[in-house]
Amino acid sequence: MTQPPGQQPPQGGFGAPQEPPHGVPQPPQGPPQTPPPPQAPAAPPTPPPTQPGYGYPQQPGPYDKPQQPGPYGQQPQQPGPYGQQPGPYNQQPGPYNQQPGPYGQQPGPYGQQPQAGYGFPPQQPGAPVPPGPNGPGGGSPFKRKPAVIIGAAVAALLVIGGGVYFATSGGDGDDDKPVAKKSEQAAKPSGSASVDQGDGNGTGREEDDDLNSGRKDGEAKVLWLQKNDVDLPRNGATVYGPWIVGDTIVKGMYRTVSGYSVADGKQTWTLKLPADICSAPEQTTADGKIVIAIKNGTTDKADCSALQQIDLNTGKTGWKKEVKQSGLFDMMSDLSMAISGDTVTAGRTGTSNAYRVSDGKEVFGKRGGNCEPYAFAGGPKLIAAVNCRTDDFDNPQQEVEEIDPGTGKAKWTYKLPRGWEVDKVYSVSPLIVSLTKGDSDDKKWSVIALRENGSLRSKLSSDKDDKFAPECGGGFSIFGQQLQDCTGVAADANTFYMSTSDDSGGSARTNKVVAFNLNTGKTKWKADAPAEKTMKPLGMEGGNVLLYVEGGYSKGGGIATLSPAGGSPKMVLKHPDSTSEIERSFYNPKIRYADGRSFITSGRVSASNDKEELETKTMMAFGD
Repeated sequence: MTQPPGQQPPQGGFGAPQEPPHGVPQPPQGPPQTPPPPQAPAAPPTPPPTQPGYGYPQQPGPYDKPQQPGPYGQQPQQPGPYGQQPGPYNQQPGPYNQQPGPYGQQPGPYGQQPQAGYGFPPQQPGAPVPPGPNGPGGGSPFKRKPAVIIGAAVAALLVIGGGVYFATSGGDGDDDKPVAKKSEQAAKPSGSASVDQGDGNGTGREEDDDLNSGRKDGEAKVLWLQKNDVDLPRNGATVYGPWIVGDTIVKGMYRTVSGYSVADGKQTWTLKLPADICSAPEQTTADGKIVIAIKNGTTDKADCSALQQIDLNTGKTGWKKEVKQSGLFDMMSDLSMAISGDTVTAGRTGTSNAYRVSDGKEVFGKRGGNCEPYAFAGGPKLIAAVNCRTDDFDNPQQEVEEIDPGTGKAKWTYKLPRGWEVDKVYSVSPLIVSLTKGDSDDKKWSVIALRENGSLRSKLSSDKDDKFAPECGGGFSIFGQQLQDCTGVAADANTFYMSTSDDSGGSARTNKVVAFNLNTGKTKWKADAPAEKTMKPLGMEGGNVLLYVEGGYSKGGGIATLSPAGGSPKMVLKHPDSTSEIERSFYNPKIRYADGRSFITSGRVSASNDKEELETKTMMAFGD
């Protein structure tokens, strides 16, 4: 299978991890191997976290931070809008980010052509790069030639493009099979924020009736178009969110968090922050609260360590805390944030902490043992990537854990084969995890499904010609990592759905969605996208796969559904052809669909001058 956009998948595809070479990652070749049979899980022990290999370096982009690409690099694009955390080795851009379509998000694990590297380039979608392993011991961020890694973060890196295939192998031997075991158990930003409730005029909102003048029968209306309303730094800024809370859609960017009416795009409130936003979870609590991370100062030496609670319904701030450093590399790591229930995590290379969103009370801190969680995925469950200390830095030992969000104790632990690292969590329930091995052009990639008790359910395998392109978001830092926020993947109880990379270029490009049986890991069916269009799973909707159908030249995109039995996609919201140029102009866009409305948000915003900055389009909404 192909690597997800933004990241290049490790060779060996889904299935047991395989060995990758050092250097710029290149797609593995050859047909996928049959994944080794799953082993029975062991009793839960203490899991060791490490972040997946440092992502593949992308070519330097103009933006300050590159996003973390999915396991597979995509075609060269500008860094994904999600400001994902690219690994030190920026991956090749994902296949999707060819045109500045709405999905120019961070490339998924199977990105193909090279993308721009660390600074995010202009506004063309870029693929995410897989994050490097972090954490103590084997997961140390500098485990492989630190000087080279650090230099890569400062200098432009050449990225070799290429798709990645899934290859599950059973040739690593029984000793290389993951096993579950019992886990062991495991401690104030300066300045204040100010809220502007807004006057309802919707600063930056485009109210041009001509947006719908060319609309045809059967096409949705353009509800509103939002232009940039934030004074940005020279290199632009990553956009966090959007989060939809009731009748408000919220996005964060630079030193501002703003809420807008989903119906007409009018700004309902704006929160000014004392420093840059540097990390944020994908989720909010049930009552619309969130905790984001901002830098603890405004100088170049400021760290990503200040937590700020915000009520997204009103824009009012609550508690704030400073996450203490614990380890030499914490100062260089953004926080891995996720929310599950009333718990928010803040993980990084040297430590991990969790707090109650409601009152800021610490739920758990550093364990102090041999294994430490360093990155998290939230939602209905709290999943942690764990790194364990080892003397062999080139052969890390990592684990996957389900953690009780109320106590921080591990419910179970799944031990990965040596050398394999957690890259992304495609789904929390059912649990589907992307793994990588190696940190260079011989990087290998594998996708596994785990049962409710943490035992191996299956290792995915695909046809040798299949290439995939999941696009994953997350703020970028050299050593920080976000495990979630991937587009191009979806799952129900027994099936995993993933989009392939584009199989042609220009106006004729198209792709497929491949369905995998989670009990066997084998392909169930493949569905073709509409002619001359591509489609990507966004999640599940009413038992069907929810898709974003990306438009082409003079063709609008839209929202569609796909039956879990396969077949052809069914459009539920067709975006007008007359605004297709605007729709495709969003840089690494993030797509949301709620209550019959679709929203496209740019993943990163930048401009060459003040006039262009004010004209840059940042959000667009469609509906009936």
